[in-house]
Amino acid sequence: MHFHGTIWRPPYEAESLLLQATAGCTHHACKFCTLYEDLPFRFRMSPLEEIEADLREAQLWGTDPMAMLSARLQGIPRPQGPRRVFLVGANPFVLLPKRLEEIAELVRRYLPTVESIGCFARVTDVGLKSGEELRRLRTLGYDGLTVGVETGDDRALAFMNKGCQARDIVEQAARLDEAGISYSFFYLAGISGAGRGAEGALRSAEIFNQTRPRRIGSSMLTVFPSSELYREIQAGNWKEESELEKLGELKTLVEHMSVPTRFETEGASNLVRVRGDLPEDRERLAGYLESLIAGADEEALRAYRLSLKHL
Repeated sequence: MHFHGTIWRPPYEAESLLLQATAGCTHHACKFCTLYEDLPFRFRMSPLEEIEADLREAQLWGTDPMAMLSARLQGIPRPQGPRRVFLVGANPFVLLPKRLEEIAELVRRYLPTVESIGCFARVTDVGLKSGEELRRLRTLGYDGLTVGVETGDDRALAFMNKGCQARDIVEQAARLDEAGISYSFFYLAGISGAGRGAEGALRSAEIFNQTRPRRIGSSMLTVFPSSELYREIQAGNWKEESELEKLGELKTLVEHMSVPTRFETEGASNLVRVRGDLPEDRERLAGYLESLIAGADEEALRAYRLSLKHL
């Protein structure tokens, strides 16, 4: 398989076949992000020849005689073809509809068991496509996008150079809804900065409540020395939220979400694991976070944050 640099995927894509369609990020300007700094280039589109070769390799999973014999000898189920493909790269949905269609056709040719194709997407990637193009991509199997919105706080979006505003989140989510393409959001607790965690959560809930995300996966901001945000902190232009404020921010977000969605905190950046369905689990989740805040020690939480060498 062809992969460049560290491969990132959402926790809930653990059972998906990972297929590289792009590497790096077309935006590559968010002040907090260091995810693709190990790449020697900013962005690369995988040649179709590489993608086809990887699909041929993946095809062996369900057809290789040795794999089937091994399963039979071990008394385990015969290997089945993958049901879902997740295109890796920071934002493969930026690709032109024609290229995305070509990838889908290759997937269908080599892996007929695949039912859907997902990937990371920026809000602006959706805006590059017409409604007709989005609907066409849905018929080809594109569904379950993961959109890194981070927050609905315009002040934070502008400072962090996200390249979009809160109203863009609402607008482009509505276009995905109209096309029948489901999506999940990534939320980044701490992105609003010290003293603004609750405000950022309130603004985010207001924006998210106008959309229909299947899931909100929350991470916690971790500032690494190689990031532009670290330099902003050193210059005195921005101050990081305390770990307790980040937990309080999550509690505020949970308390003010009204649309049906799955809420999860997964991944190494999170101090705690919180999982539940909103709004029905709101009281349970908020109560759990409140109990954590009441008994937490900032120094211990901060020590965990500083121990993270990489996400």
